[in-house]
Amino acid sequence: MKKIQTGELNWELGVGEVAERSGVAVSAIHFYEAKGLITSWRNAGNQRRYPREALRRVSIIKVAQRLGIPLASIKAALDSLPKGRTPTDQDWKKLSARWHADLDDRIAKLTQLRDQLTGCIGCGCLSMKQCPLRNPYDELAAQGPGPRLLDPS
Repeated sequence: MKKIQTGELNWELGVGEVAERSGVAVSAIHFYEAKGLITSWRNAGNQRRYPREALRRVSIIKVAQRLGIPLASIKAALDSLPKGRTPTDQDWKKLSARWHADLDDRIAKLTQLRDQLTGCIGCGCLSMKQCPLRNPYDELAAQGPGPRLLDPS
């Protein structure tokens, strides 16, 4: 990592520095860049250089991923931020507000699934009258693949 002398600000970072300081692998930094979540440029020596704000963007990405936010939603949220500016507290409040309702919905679905598991014994099915997976004669096939009764969305 490049040493920064007192009073000197290093506004650009190498990929190794971004990886080390953010705690993610270099391959993840390249992946985030390929997906358009962060940006870089090439210096005269053809090395990738990242703006310092990439550190905060990577942190936001990691927090959002831990919450189960899809990468496409993370990208849409980051695209709403001004380019070249480090995301602020206000930016985070806006981003997290976007995800709040989605998280509440997923929590409700997971809670329902959890509560229904006690009636399920792994389909040797002894509870056919109550089973949320029951689909006699494959009647739900026309609606598409997947657990239609558990996930009506």
